[in-house]
Amino acid sequence: MTLTIAGLQHDGIAGDVEANLAVIADAARDAASRGADLLVTPEMFVTGYNIGDALAPLAVPELVERIAEIARTEGIAIIAGLPETLPDGGITNSLVAIDRSGAEMLRYRKTHLFGDLDRSLFVPGDTLPPTIDIDGVKVSVLICYDVEFPETVRAAALSGADAVIVPTAQMEPYAHIAERLIPVRAWENQVHVVYVNRTGTEGDLTYVGRSSIVSPEGVVLDSLGPTDTGLLIATIDPEATRRARRENPYLADRRTDLY
Repeated sequence: MTLTIAGLQHDGIAGDVEANLAVIADAARDAASRGADLLVTPEMFVTGYNIGDALAPLAVPELVERIAEIARTEGIAIIAGLPETLPDGGITNSLVAIDRSGAEMLRYRKTHLFGDLDRSLFVPGDTLPPTIDIDGVKVSVLICYDVEFPETVRAAALSGADAVIVPTAQMEPYAHIAERLIPVRAWENQVHVVYVNRTGTEGDLTYVGRSSIVSPEGVVLDSLGPTDTGLLIATIDPEATRRARRENPYLADRRTDLY
């Protein structure tokens, strides 16, 4: 079994949920027509990310059902970045994974908050996600800053993930993360990494684009430039993961007795 993944690189419309859902629906339709099994949006794409006090009123449970409706209608699984309000009133920077029938597979809350922006808006999640199965392919997820910690991707690889999917909102001056770090994370863990970023500006942030899907050998399978909008698409083949782990046995050769 293989899994064809489409990543949506787009500016988004800050604070306009209906407009962003329309973008996702169009992208889902396009991705499905091109043979994709799964669509991934950037971080916090449903509402906007750097929108300050405008965020809280938009963080409603109905957002998940709206994504599920798109998945059912277009017949494609979706991983979408959105806010989630907790019972105590705190808001998390979350993602939801919905299968093509509209059923929720996974919800994950960003565990590593980045700087004053994240900490002023969100409370952190307290658990790393499980690995889930999508069409026979094992997938894990992270959000933006999470992937910059080697332990998170290593944990996903050790759990058997074939791909780590990372919605992000990477901004200037950190283009080197997209360009250099993401291929290294794939290589050092022999895992596909799907890094899906925003473009354009939002408040005082300028996003760097450069979304990519990288193979377990660190080879870029598809990518978009700094200002491109649209879809990047590549197929995740678990055999490529197994082959990479045979040829580059970092996971097997670890000296866990030393660290």
